[in-house]
Amino acid sequence: MELKRIYDIMLRYEERHPKTKIALSGKLAKNKWNEYTPQLYKKTANELSCALLAKGIQKGDKVAVISTNRPEWTITQMAVTQIGAVLVPIYPTITEEDYRYILHHCEAKLVIMEGEIVMRKIQSVADKLPQLKDIYTFADRKEYPYWDQLIALGKENYDEGKLQELRAGVDEKECAMIIYTSGTTGTPKGVMLSHYNIMSQIENLKQIPSKWSKKGLSFLPLCHAYENMIVLLYQYLGMTVYYVSNLATIAEAMREVHPTMMTAVPRVLEKFYEKIEASGKAKTGAARNIFEWAVKIALKYKIEPEDRSAIYNMQHALADKLVYSKIRKGLGADNFDILVSGAASLKPELCSFFSAIGMPVFEGYGMTETSPVIAVSCREKYGREANTVGFPLGGVDVAITKEGEIICSGHNVMMGYYKDEAQTREIIDESGWLHTGDMGRFTERGQLVITGRIKNIFKTSMGKYVNPQVIEEKISQSKYIDQIVAVGENQKFVAALIVPNFSEIKEWCESEKIIYSHPKEMIDNLNVKNLIKSEIDKYNKELSKTENVMKFEILADEWTQDNGLLTPTLKVKRNKIAKKYADLIQNMFEHNQ
Repeated sequence: MELKRIYDIMLRYEERHPKTKIALSGKLAKNKWNEYTPQLYKKTANELSCALLAKGIQKGDKVAVISTNRPEWTITQMAVTQIGAVLVPIYPTITEEDYRYILHHCEAKLVIMEGEIVMRKIQSVADKLPQLKDIYTFADRKEYPYWDQLIALGKENYDEGKLQELRAGVDEKECAMIIYTSGTTGTPKGVMLSHYNIMSQIENLKQIPSKWSKKGLSFLPLCHAYENMIVLLYQYLGMTVYYVSNLATIAEAMREVHPTMMTAVPRVLEKFYEKIEASGKAKTGAARNIFEWAVKIALKYKIEPEDRSAIYNMQHALADKLVYSKIRKGLGADNFDILVSGAASLKPELCSFFSAIGMPVFEGYGMTETSPVIAVSCREKYGREANTVGFPLGGVDVAITKEGEIICSGHNVMMGYYKDEAQTREIIDESGWLHTGDMGRFTERGQLVITGRIKNIFKTSMGKYVNPQVIEEKISQSKYIDQIVAVGENQKFVAALIVPNFSEIKEWCESEKIIYSHPKEMIDNLNVKNLIKSEIDKYNKELSKTENVMKFEILADEWTQDNGLLTPTLKVKRNKIAKKYADLIQNMFEHNQ
């Protein structure tokens, strides 16, 4: 069958893979998985569609879903889109005011939500949303009607003929989803993505996974365009999708499921690497020496076979037998195809390490407004290179303006911002080129390299422009530095806020016999400050004088989603950090350390 609309993927899944035992599966309480066969998947989606129709949802109406990753999220997406309605996925971690704004702005008529905390937030703003007619919860929380009742309503009002009529009436160029940008600044904007936008992505990405790859693990937020598109790709390829709702249970789920493919953001991979490294340090004697040797071999890994010497290949084969195979088994990645990293740049050494141990890293680049992929690694020769995000996606034209900005045009460019023509015109010019706001360049081979964010670049009082991303990527190579933000707008020099890698600092303190009772006492220790300073001095030598970090402050608290300093895709919210630590930043520029 021809695939033009999102729900065609579900219909094709049942048609092409009727004997597949599990299409979708999500972790329930008590360590059980909630499994859907292709037939049950389609049946439940159809019943939900009929329930929505019974509740008065019509073509073009907005239905919001607020939930962590679970099969019912995807089922809701199919049910909403196949009747011509529009899905509005919303992060389950945002504020009450954001919920009020988004639900009011998109005029959502029905919402399905998960979790006690989300429910309380919606309750607090519901009386300010007169257009919101129905609120449902996935689980029975004794306060609102819930999922099982909605499905029962669909069974009572089931009409296959009506469903077929509505499916046939949906045009591929119509809006399928409105995804509100989480954003690091400003009011959320509703990105309108058509069926065509999303299906064109899948058409141009379907060749990347291996044909034998059959299990996809989904733990990044489904309400983000990146993960949503990948999960649709899994289904298009007939893979089983395993959903993980809690980042803390990723490792456990991997060991149970043994996925062949998954996505991640650099922050998650960094945590994986730290745990692997810690497991090696826990060894003693010869075992530890062998482990550390194998890690050094992995960090030198070159992706292209001809770039690896015969001696290196022998060493790698031995390291794989002694160490890497055990790491894969411990991770549940013993039969792995692709690990796709996106949302931020990945350290080259991590790309080398994971590729070396048998979890090949593919990097991608894009934004919600581009559905989301602009460029991605591929299996062609030099299709995967560290420090690049691959070649432009098929059907997407990418160019660099004279100011160094990345612009693109093609099937991936959004329909526009919902109810905001002015902002749409700001980002999409008259010729149809979307201006990303990112800076970049092409390599000699034509791969795209991201060099920074235009709005993050600042000018010192000496008139010199500084790209903080260059500084942060360089200094964060230190194993003792976990997170860093460089500052210096209109100042004489660059300074930085630093969150140390507490596990590494702790180990160093123990080796130096430094006694402390809590993180604040640890970072206030002069020896620890000197350690961080020596690391900064080391990496300053690899930066220009203008980019050198001259002063810094070490912070005892990490930046997380929970404290509002990271986006759901774990990007730093610079404006919020600048506001939270305003006095500290001002002090760095007014006083000596």
